[in-house]
Amino acid sequence: MSLLGYVIRPRWWSSVGVPAICLVALVSGCGSAPVTSSGASTTSGASNSSGTTASGGPNPNAPETVAAGDIPDNQIYVPFSPPGAGYSVSVPQGWAQSTVAGSPVFTDKFNSVTIGTAAAPPALDVATVKANEVPKLHSSVPGFVLGDVRAVTTSSGPAVRITYAATSAPNAVTGATAALAVERYDFARNGREVTLTLSGAKGADNVDPWKKISDSFRWLQ
Repeated sequence: MSLLGYVIRPRWWSSVGVPAICLVALVSGCGSAPVTSSGASTTSGASNSSGTTASGGPNPNAPETVAAGDIPDNQIYVPFSPPGAGYSVSVPQGWAQSTVAGSPVFTDKFNSVTIGTAAAPPALDVATVKANEVPKLHSSVPGFVLGDVRAVTTSSGPAVRITYAATSAPNAVTGATAALAVERYDFARNGREVTLTLSGAKGADNVDPWKKISDSFRWLQ
């Protein structure tokens, strides 16, 4: 009996020992770094497509991300000069063109450029614009909130700039609206007035494009 017991005990312990060894191997493997197909382990500083590294630092090789509503830095502009209008202004190439209440309008998403013409007041200055133009905007523009009115100098000469907030027209599909930031430039010469209204989604970084467009305005007559 002692010999039989000696033979059975090693086999019983070996059947338990194999899973126990595997369990130890699995537990010890939890702390190891993942291994790539080449056999090298990855590091915590590896970069990803989000523009940052796993350690939180910026990834200099990440592609530039243009925020919604921003006009890209590589946008191309083309001159626009309707026959007999007496002016020229550069507008973004590829934007949809339409006519609203007789005024040319160029749009892309919530960005728009609107060009209006009218008879000029006897004097185009800040006081005149505040007295005459601002009340018209307040009554006709949804969500109008005045920013400021000031005299500015553009490449073509003096102008009066109005900044204000507005609400976009409802989306034709969803009915949703967007908050807009608007710059309007009033130019006057020889009894004629041209208004250049630049509108974009609130928070969009369009400072440089708006300046490029407003500085491109030229009188042809």
